[in-house]
Amino acid sequence: MQDYWIRSVTDDGTVRAMAAVTTRTVELARQRHATAPTATAALGRTLTAAGLLGTVLKAGQTVMVRVLGDGPLGGALAMSDSNGAVRGYVANPDVHLPLTPTGKLDVGGAVGRGTLHVTLDLGMRYPYHGSVPLVSGEIGEDLASYLVTSHQIPSVVALGVLVSPDERVLAAGGLIVQVLPGADGGVIDYLEERARVLPTVTTMVSSGRTPEEMVLAALGEVRSQVVERQPVRFRCGCTVEKVRGVLASLGEDELRDILSEQGQIEVRCNFCGKRYTFGEDDVQKISGGRHATNGERPAT
Repeated sequence: MQDYWIRSVTDDGTVRAMAAVTTRTVELARQRHATAPTATAALGRTLTAAGLLGTVLKAGQTVMVRVLGDGPLGGALAMSDSNGAVRGYVANPDVHLPLTPTGKLDVGGAVGRGTLHVTLDLGMRYPYHGSVPLVSGEIGEDLASYLVTSHQIPSVVALGVLVSPDERVLAAGGLIVQVLPGADGGVIDYLEERARVLPTVTTMVSSGRTPEEMVLAALGEVRSQVVERQPVRFRCGCTVEKVRGVLASLGEDELRDILSEQGQIEVRCNFCGKRYTFGEDDVQKISGGRHATNGERPAT
């Protein structure tokens, strides 16, 4: 099944649901960052969370989800836009903890205690930033807490990543159901009851359910219509020109010091793991001032 997300709304506009299958996207992220199973689950959930939040964005807008905890993972970060392009990374990709007593990957233990941050760049003068203390570190519950605290929108959030014994991603996806102003109290009670018996996301994705079927499982008799659908893909915006722009900001003396010590200058993009290598000829062109800084600064 191709990775994609949908956004659906009930006829009366009081319930909104977003669902996504992100299996291939999370597997590509795992390959790019060589993550161990627990780190893969944390990264996959964060990527999926950002992708689901991106379903309500307009063209040119972006959302960033950052999970900062005191656990061995060291944090996770993911970004998404309205077109389903997601990217992200974890600070310590080698983290893998023993399974929980229920046989689940211990994402909460890897994340630890800390804060969930969400930054919305809506094309205005300043981005909107909100944060909440982590509830469990499992990311789904933490995102639900953020939505009700920062946006006053009661939400059911389910995120899941299933990893095989050989560390490949077998299933990944997510679901958000939001009760908007004006919803009937009976509908709220009904949706809460549905949420209690809803299969896990990985169970639904593993069995081949589509995002439409995931929304149907969550809403039951509450009818809704799909208003938007987009493919989900792991895509980074780094380019050699952007990296050259970043290097130009360091100045010629610093670039030549690095070149003298290491024989070359290597830059690795945090988001996708791609490496860029520069030599003497490149430094001469860069220091000529023909490249201006642009975008995020990759780690050197």
